[in-house]
Amino acid sequence: MPVIKILPHPEYCPQGVEISAPAGTSICEAMLDNHIHIEHACEMSCACTTCHVIVREGFASLNEVDENEEDMLDRAWGLEPQSRLGCQAILARQDVVVEIPKYSVNHAKETH
Repeated sequence: MPVIKILPHPEYCPQGVEISAPAGTSICEAMLDNHIHIEHACEMSCACTTCHVIVREGFASLNEVDENEEDMLDRAWGLEPQSRLGCQAILARQDVVVEIPKYSVNHAKETH
């Protein structure tokens, strides 16, 4: 199983954490399954940017970005070339390192 190393984030995982998930799982699902409560206001339907992550290592191992995700990413705060929506970034067999941006464009936090 690939390992996802999540860099420290003051709210979601202050110390950073490493989790594992089966290949074929989205980064967002893996985080939620491991009690990292990243925002996902659209319930992982690729209709918002609240689960935006920056893939610092292993970007090329993920599935390709489709046009719908690219359109949504244009609205994300802190967009970088290695940005992905966590709900759309599907793990392969390679480990990845991700950073959760400091801010999101969500105006009202969801409690899931």
